[in-house]
Amino acid sequence: MAKNSANGDHQTTTKPPPTPSPLRFSKFFQPNMRILVTGGAGFIGSHLVDKLMEDEKNEVIVVDNFFTGSKDNLKRWIGHPRFELRRHDVTEPLLVEVDKIYHLACPASPIFYKYNAVKTIKTNVIGTLNMLGLAKRVGARILLTSTSEVYGDPLVHPQPESYWGNVNPIGVRSCYDEGKRVAETLMFDYHRQHGIEIRIARIFNTYGPRMNIDDGRVVSNFIAQSLRDEPLTVQAPGTQTRSFCYVSDMVDGLIRLMEGDNTGPINIGNPGEFTMIELAELVKELISPKVEIKMVENTPDDPRQRKPDITKAKELLGWEPKVKLRDGLPLMEEDFRLRLGVSKKI
Repeated sequence: MAKNSANGDHQTTTKPPPTPSPLRFSKFFQPNMRILVTGGAGFIGSHLVDKLMEDEKNEVIVVDNFFTGSKDNLKRWIGHPRFELRRHDVTEPLLVEVDKIYHLACPASPIFYKYNAVKTIKTNVIGTLNMLGLAKRVGARILLTSTSEVYGDPLVHPQPESYWGNVNPIGVRSCYDEGKRVAETLMFDYHRQHGIEIRIARIFNTYGPRMNIDDGRVVSNFIAQSLRDEPLTVQAPGTQTRSFCYVSDMVDGLIRLMEGDNTGPINIGNPGEFTMIELAELVKELISPKVEIKMVENTPDDPRQRKPDITKAKELLGWEPKVKLRDGLPLMEEDFRLRLGVSKKI
């Protein structure tokens, strides 16, 4: 049974967790662990799939509607006997037999989630309901990738899991922020009412290879702009902060949370904090020293500060990020150069 949640609430379940397949208790036959990854063709999802496929005892099923994900991210596994890819939208029920569910499906970039706000909140609410229904039916453990956006524009800094947030419920970003908050609520309600084994990760800004080049998030924006010799557009005032976690560190944190004994929610992110001006200056220094930095108008409800308190992750998961921003950015630059067809100037 999972231990108390990371935010200090005592979690009591009214029912024991459902029993998975009888094969799990077989004396003579040890089947592969069947793992479902929703949104597995996306940026973080595909890196998670890579890591899961390294273990020969894992069979991985990916479902994705390819709204922001790409088959290219999974091309090395297509045709592999332990891998299966399905085009499926999680707002529709899914009938599969699995032992674990990593539920990542949802657009995470403001450009994409504001494009169809109703679809975004349906993905967060109906999609999570469908995955919890599946977990209940087959006795699977389920991990939800929630977000630091549940803290909104925080009045507490850095943000611990016990902070309830400062979120605008009717803003242009609310489909994502409030959608994830409802998804967390659903997870705990299924845990308490039906004994489902849940894990909740609140993930902070993540970067690395395979990010959508034009997804509108700041790291991909700056790298793409510098490679195209365009000005780096910093949203005013430029003093707002973010914390950037390299994708391999993020995947390690998610797997540790899934395999551990804590329900969460647990913050997974890099506590190194940078202003947008500092990030722009670093990208300029590392990639294109001649490029300009240009201030542009900000978007509504943009949080002023974002920095995770990762005390729980350190204590409960033995996890902390290893890759520094200065080391991770060149790895992402290399991937972007390849996809944009821009060779390095000598």
